[in-house]
Amino acid sequence: MKVILFSLALSIIATTAPALQFGDFTYEINSPDTNTVTITDYTGSGGAVVIPSVITNKTVTIIGYQAFFWCTDLTSVTIPDSVTTIWDRAFYRCTGLTSITIPDSIVTIESQAFQYCSNLTSVTIPDSVTTIGYEAFRECFSLSNVVIPDSVTTIEGGAFYLCTGLTNVTIPDSVVTIGNETFHYCTNLTSVTIPDSVTTIRYQTFASCRSLTSITIPDSVVTIGMAAFQSCTNLTSVTIPDSVTTIEGWAFFDCTSLTSVYYQGNAPSLGSDVFSGDDNATVYYMLGTTGWGAMFGGRPTVLWNPLIQTGDSNFGVQAGAFGFNITESESGLVVVEFCTNMIDDIWVPIATNTMNNSSVYFSDPNYTNLQEGFYRLSMP
Repeated sequence: MKVILFSLALSIIATTAPALQFGDFTYEINSPDTNTVTITDYTGSGGAVVIPSVITNKTVTIIGYQAFFWCTDLTSVTIPDSVTTIWDRAFYRCTGLTSITIPDSIVTIESQAFQYCSNLTSVTIPDSVTTIGYEAFRECFSLSNVVIPDSVTTIEGGAFYLCTGLTNVTIPDSVVTIGNETFHYCTNLTSVTIPDSVTTIRYQTFASCRSLTSITIPDSVVTIGMAAFQSCTNLTSVTIPDSVTTIEGWAFFDCTSLTSVYYQGNAPSLGSDVFSGDDNATVYYMLGTTGWGAMFGGRPTVLWNPLIQTGDSNFGVQAGAFGFNITESESGLVVVEFCTNMIDDIWVPIATNTMNNSSVYFSDPNYTNLQEGFYRLSMP
């Protein structure tokens, strides 16, 4: 029996097909579609590399697993528009890579595809891509600009983890899922737009984004996950819509600059230590909402109830501008919004006022350019 097994093993080794080579590229023929191939390895010296679209009359459709793994001398890559998938770790630790052209044939950028490409400065993701995979651009420290197209529906966990060069990101309305730790430790991210399609802000999604100063959460969000904004140490204010019913533990833990939390609905279910370390934070809630006490999550609460004074001498046209006094019994921010047509109901913010326990005069010099207009007060 031992002799038979030994002979079988030798037979398998002897019949294994050798790797196929085309210039600096190792490849394999895809099965069952034998007219297409996958690039499996790169054996060249680096520099600017152009991946061929055809090899021995067969179309290149996949950049395979670890195909350019640790090619530190690679400086730029042009991928042909025949390629539909960039597989896991395809360009992992290509530390010399500064630019890459991703064609609009690509549908999926798989997990860790560009992880540790520490000198990659910018990337434009084409509008054919639907998924940005797990840790796809993790620790791309020099990445300062990312354009995410409307085709993307899923950004998987850690996709931009520790991209410390990122300063702003716009997430399109097509995105339904943003995974755990997606922007964790993006320490220079100053602004981010969360789309109305997102229902959950997950575990540590924006944790340690220390340059974020404010965040507006869309009214599609139901749950703010555990430690979602933990250690955002420059975050000064946050507005939470009435759609949010659950704020999980440590969501705003150690946001040491946080002074104002504006909540537009009833008090949500609250996890442990949500505002721990936020020693200067005040929670503002609106008239007519329920579940509030003197404290919320260990922080004091204040009724947010500013009023437009229509009966005093400052209401109306003053010095060529329409204006009015706004009063508020407690400190806080008040946004004045304007609408030209109540049927369309499109309100545009035109001024933000700090109340400081007093009244504030608002004036609009542009009123003369309009036939009619409407004003209202809202939370930031």
